[in-house]
Amino acid sequence: MATPDFSDTDLSAWLDGELAGERREALDAALRDDPELATRARLWAADREALRARLDPTLGEPLPPRLVHTVWHHRAHPTWARAAMAAGLLVAGVLAGAGGMWQWQGQRVSSALAAAQSASAGTPAGWVQRAALAHSVYVPEPRHAIEVKAQEEHLARWLTRRIDIPVKLFDLREEGFELMGGRLLPDATGKSAQLMYESIDARQPKQRVTVYLRKPDAAAPTAFSYRQQGELGQFYWVEAGAGYALVGTLPKERLLALAQAIYRQQPVTASASGPTR
Repeated sequence: MATPDFSDTDLSAWLDGELAGERREALDAALRDDPELATRARLWAADREALRARLDPTLGEPLPPRLVHTVWHHRAHPTWARAAMAAGLLVAGVLAGAGGMWQWQGQRVSSALAAAQSASAGTPAGWVQRAALAHSVYVPEPRHAIEVKAQEEHLARWLTRRIDIPVKLFDLREEGFELMGGRLLPDATGKSAQLMYESIDARQPKQRVTVYLRKPDAAAPTAFSYRQQGELGQFYWVEAGAGYALVGTLPKERLLALAQAIYRQQPVTASASGPTR
């Protein structure tokens, strides 16, 4: 029997729990039998959770006092006041609807990464920004944070073939982190890889860091550098034809220790001094 075709509306309704009856049963079966459709559903769910994590806190925020003051103190000008009130409601509506933006047709994590590929995509700021974005999207995922598990022997070979640079699965257990697995990501001029690590200490809340790997542009600066983006800290550098970005919410000193461990294990011989910051 042929598999029914399912639209974006069907998939959105299924993710929201609004698809009922025989149509839902058919889509349940299709998700079990069609890996491509199942991957599509996972990515949409990841988009939803990432947007909720970033935007849900704004739903509880009060309207700006200046806007409230403006509306209520200009009732002598009804037409203008109605326009101001409509603007206020529009702002509130945008915030309230932000959690549903993931339903837009064709939205994918790759499209979010592509949006970060601006005119400066080939510069350190461009690729390090994409490393931070990929970290923010996948680290919160409870079940689908990685594409291929660390236990699968082909992980390093697969990523090496795809991004055209040697990919080593770094051993960070001495620093308290264990490899979960990795995934393939889009990049400005090709593809990149993300390795994800999780803290080992069961006595502490779980923490995750990611290593973003790419083939850098010929003119990319190679200096070992650090930058802070909100809670995210990032060490990044280029060594012997490979670009690295380590991303996490750890204190700078602890993130540096992880970066040094990665540097020592690079698939090429590192300089004697290594990174110090």
